[in-house]
Amino acid sequence: MMNIAIIVLLAVLYIAAAVLGLRYYTHMLQLSSYQFQGYFRSLRNAITNHGPIYAALMPYIPKPAKKKFVVTDRVKRLFVTYGLIFALFLIIGGVCAKSSAGKTVLLILLGVYIVLLSLVVALANFINKPVEKRISNWFIDDAKRILKEHEGLRIIGITGSFGKTSVKYYLTTLLSEKYRVLMTPESFNTPMGIVRTIREKMQPTHEIFVCEMGARHLHDIKEITDIVHPDDGILTSIGYQHLETFHSLENIVSTKYELLDAVEEKAADKVGEHLKFVNGDNEIIRANMKYKDAITYGLSEGNDFRATDIKVTSSGTTFTVTAPDGESGEFNTKLVGRHNVENIMGAIAAAYKMGVPMNKLKMGVRRIQSVPHRLELVKHGAVSILDDAYNSNPNGAKVALETLDLFEGKVKILVTPGMVELGEKEDEYNKAFGEQAAKVCDYIILVGEANTKAIKKGAEEAGFSSDKLFVKNSLNEATKLMYELEAGKEKVILLENDLPDNYT
Repeated sequence: MMNIAIIVLLAVLYIAAAVLGLRYYTHMLQLSSYQFQGYFRSLRNAITNHGPIYAALMPYIPKPAKKKFVVTDRVKRLFVTYGLIFALFLIIGGVCAKSSAGKTVLLILLGVYIVLLSLVVALANFINKPVEKRISNWFIDDAKRILKEHEGLRIIGITGSFGKTSVKYYLTTLLSEKYRVLMTPESFNTPMGIVRTIREKMQPTHEIFVCEMGARHLHDIKEITDIVHPDDGILTSIGYQHLETFHSLENIVSTKYELLDAVEEKAADKVGEHLKFVNGDNEIIRANMKYKDAITYGLSEGNDFRATDIKVTSSGTTFTVTAPDGESGEFNTKLVGRHNVENIMGAIAAAYKMGVPMNKLKMGVRRIQSVPHRLELVKHGAVSILDDAYNSNPNGAKVALETLDLFEGKVKILVTPGMVELGEKEDEYNKAFGEQAAKVCDYIILVGEANTKAIKKGAEEAGFSSDKLFVKNSLNEATKLMYELEAGKEKVILLENDLPDNYT
């Protein structure tokens, strides 16, 4: 009886360890959008940042997740496949058990399964790919059907290396002055996120669909445009982002222009008006201006829609807008910074060309709210938080520091884990970020030693005092310190980027 009890206990412990491990690695896979490159990078990050022994124990160390694990139907199918792989191990072990060394072989196989759980997850994901592809295609076809049956719906695509989410929110606010508008929520900018929005949110009363389109690989935008077939397109920016997966700036340019290519294809049908908008202030867009009929917007002279007389304070921004037909007006927004004016200009240009009059646009701009985690200003008494935690990039980081610099007479603190997915240029851009921060900040708090070495080096080489530069292991530790520094004084804290769990 004692032997049976011990065997049952060991079996329960084994199953519990397997399930916990599989849950952890499946979470990492989910955070990597079920892509092998991102998943294996997360495994390498764990080993690099914590060492192989700690990395192996991470599935069993309690730790609150920044982004919760979601048990979707896809996750359930993965666990079924995990079970089938485990059953295969048991069958092989059962066959071997007939030999003299059978029990030893079975124990080795069980040990191999538990030790290689991370690879079991990858294998199951590979096995399930054909099934997932068929399921995705069914959802995509259903979304296409919904759009086809929605006569008169105008679809506006928005893409860019940065600024696309902000322009999406701003444009939806402005268009809502005249139309019933549906937009892709939050960061639902992948093919399946967009399909889900269409299938779950689209109503017959909607007149405009504002669709944010994200990309990490070559031709990702075309995959989306082949689903929604946009009538109009807005290209907010092109910059050095996701170089790890794009591999070159040329690939980024080509992919971002796939949106405007799709609009051009729609225009070839000569049915209705199809507009292309581009940020004329973006150097890379200017150097790769593919369509002469594209409507430009920005702050620089020569743009079709131009903002001038910009006055920025820590409490808001005023500016004058001039349209191509000569009409102009003064606008006010509670948002801070020239970069916000640039993004608002993209929304104004599109809304104006789609029939929203200038006086209604003025009211709409007053109503524009900060986009969550994108230089969102939150005040807590004497402490102001500039929350720019979502997905930092070199240009965005530079703009964030410029915005922080606007707050004169206040203690300026930067909290950041650095930038990722920049390929071979990652250290170069992080070092430059450190140099820029040294000119603006009173204190710098870096989160995670491994990811922030280049920032630390850049700040120190720029002459930043080592007494005011701190490296903390976690965001919780950094948060505690940022409130302790200069306690009682008025201060502004910039939270620049927040790496997800698969990077930490």
